[in-house]
Amino acid sequence: MNKIVGSPEQAVADIPDGATVAIAGFGVAHRFATALICALRDQKTKDLTLVCNSLGDAGATRGQILAENNQVKKLIAAFSVRPGTPTASEEQIAAGKMEVELVPQGILVERCRAGGAGIPAFYSPTGVDTDLATGREIREFDGKRHVLEHAIRVDYALLRGYRADRLGNVQFRGGSQNFNPSFAKAARTAIVEVDEIVEPGEIAPELIDLPGIFVSRVVKTTHVVDGKAWRRPARRPADQPRLYDGKPALTREGIARNAARLVKDGTYVNLGVGIPTMVSNYLEGRDVILHAENGVLGYGRMVSEESEIDPDIYNAAGQFVALNAGASFFDSVASFEMARGGRIDTVILGAYEVDQQGSVANWSTADAKRGGIGGAMDLLSGQGDLIIVMEHVDSKGRPKLRRTCTYPLTGKACVSYVVTDLALLRWDKGRFVIDAVAPGFTPKAVIALTEMEVAVAPNVLTME
Repeated sequence: MNKIVGSPEQAVADIPDGATVAIAGFGVAHRFATALICALRDQKTKDLTLVCNSLGDAGATRGQILAENNQVKKLIAAFSVRPGTPTASEEQIAAGKMEVELVPQGILVERCRAGGAGIPAFYSPTGVDTDLATGREIREFDGKRHVLEHAIRVDYALLRGYRADRLGNVQFRGGSQNFNPSFAKAARTAIVEVDEIVEPGEIAPELIDLPGIFVSRVVKTTHVVDGKAWRRPARRPADQPRLYDGKPALTREGIARNAARLVKDGTYVNLGVGIPTMVSNYLEGRDVILHAENGVLGYGRMVSEESEIDPDIYNAAGQFVALNAGASFFDSVASFEMARGGRIDTVILGAYEVDQQGSVANWSTADAKRGGIGGAMDLLSGQGDLIIVMEHVDSKGRPKLRRTCTYPLTGKACVSYVVTDLALLRWDKGRFVIDAVAPGFTPKAVIALTEMEVAVAPNVLTME
């Protein structure tokens, strides 16, 4: 049996117009099947339905180049648009030229896993009480509501591995399994692009992450991507505070530092994108194990020195991180099993808004077709504490602590703490209580910038 194909062009040559194609890979530049994607673009196959985490930024060698070439009819993804990054896909979605089905990240991989396992549908707690559940079948199990999800099957999957043999056995490296196994299993034809092709037996059986029975074709990559060269610029320096009435609030680093103090020892913690990722820098030496939904358990601080960077070790924001002793890697299905199964003790997320019912909105400012759900809804369906970190007002000076969220909900009545650049608020007996304020500010000043009704603790502390 020999599954090796001579070139990326040969590997995708039979993908017809109207095919459904899954594209694995995580973040902005980590382990995408770039040679296969470019070959599909050059082939000009049209009316494609793409299944992926996101299409990526403008010009990115990902699904976005297929959108730029007007080859995509429908998108099934956890991110349809990203704030501040105009793309061809966003323009086509807004114009009604590209159909969109937004799916929480963990449900996306679970639907693909189910498709590959011959399971037509299942119920999940993820997304209940959000716009994504509108018009869907809801059933109650053990006193908790669940939404019906249908399996995903695809015609082709374009995957990226580290090594493979001619039998199709694939080894991934570091935290780069992500969507690959579930997409391969959901596909009628799974095509894997790898750095190296070896003879059967050269990959030890215990190092094979995807058995060859799930793989149809293997091709050696013709694209060399410098993963270390990729950096996502911060929207504002982490040490630059916002001013309120001329007085500096906490910096974004300061928000992260105060959130870290809420984390209990002996716990598993997931950090979201943005300010939450900085929390890892303030947990060194603590008895805390960090979980990243791309498939890493036990990572540590962010790293930037060339000597410390491994392009296959990164957090859910795609930032390079160090590993702690005892770290492990796995795919996205296992990652979200940990979340929905209640194994994660604390989740720390950014947000657009939090309301006085303890609900949070963090994925869209528009509608259910334009936004980025990521893994947030899956993470909230577990049983852990939810800490929201954000600036107290938005870029236009509007309060982010609202009476009722004006943006689509990510989760209802689920927030445990809110840490802003002005205050620390704790959910207690059906209301938020101000426990601490930033240096130089008073509870009265904080309340003046807060729309929701809040209480004030008897002894308000000063944040670090």
